[in-house]
Amino acid sequence: MRILLIIAVLATAGSMTGCAPAGDEATANQQANLNQQAPANQVATTGKEDVPLAQVPAEVLAAAQAARPGFTPAEAERETRDGRHYFDIGGTLPDGSEVEFDIMEEGGRWRVVETQRDIALASAPAPVRQAAATRDASFAPTRIIESVQQDGLVIYEFFGPQGADPQGRKLEIKWDGTRAEVLTREWAH
Repeated sequence: MRILLIIAVLATAGSMTGCAPAGDEATANQQANLNQQAPANQVATTGKEDVPLAQVPAEVLAAAQAARPGFTPAEAERETRDGRHYFDIGGTLPDGSEVEFDIMEEGGRWRVVETQRDIALASAPAPVRQAAATRDASFAPTRIIESVQQDGLVIYEFFGPQGADPQGRKLEIKWDGTRAEVLTREWAH
């Protein structure tokens, strides 16, 4: 009886893995890595993985195109952050400017939770620039991303040199339209 039970369990496990889509093993491995404890000030992530546009679910592309009429997708990445599934869809707007949409799965549906674009330091609001300078006057950002959240809140991501990495250091500042706050924990999206 015990041998038959073991054989049945092994057969069931084998049939489950044999029928799984090709990416499920990689997803399971990424989720296992995600379950490792992230530093207290960072979200747990599987890391971003490039995905061909042809493999992006139609609902994800439709969410990006609905967010900005005329948007043309050019690239896609996927990741899992703190247990939530995301696609980052980058492309261009009709005026040629580049934009990226972070699209999260929630309840089986995909929705844009963040719209990102690179900006010049001078384009950030003065209180945001001041908060960055007050935090560390020696910090010289090499890249700034403006991340507009679905609720209108803006997170400014300042990247600068750390060691040999020109964008190895990151500082995030939350802007609600009146007050700039340096974040001590990485923003959720």
